Amino acid sequence: MRILIAEDHPDNREMLTRRLERRGYEVHCAENGAEAVDMAQKCAPDLILMDISMPVMSGIEATKVLRQTPSVSGVKIVALTAHAMESARRECMEAGCDDFATKPVDFAGLVALIEKYAA
Repeated sequence: MRILIAEDHPDNREMLTRRLERRGYEVHCAENGAEAVDMAQKCAPDLILMDISMPVMSGIEATKVLRQTPSVSGVKIVALTAHAMESARRECMEAGCDDFATKPVDFAGLVALIEKYAA
């Protein structure tokens, strides 16, 4: 399974990449929403882990663009955010995210989400 991590914080990107690669996933990374849109079209991921608060283009904006881009419109997107309120979840889902996970990341829970979409 090919996963694109869209995350502006280098430590979070590194930790997620290392742990997911150890589980056998192919991982690609983007540092902001605009880069995530570009990378998604280049690497054709099966799933995108999308940080919502990023510079250049937010994860919400990037998700909306991806949903309008035919070549990647069906890719599963899991929102990652430190905002655990229901309003944040609703905003992510309305933008087109398929699921929602909070930070700090519960890695076991995140892997369960990934496996749900791998099936």
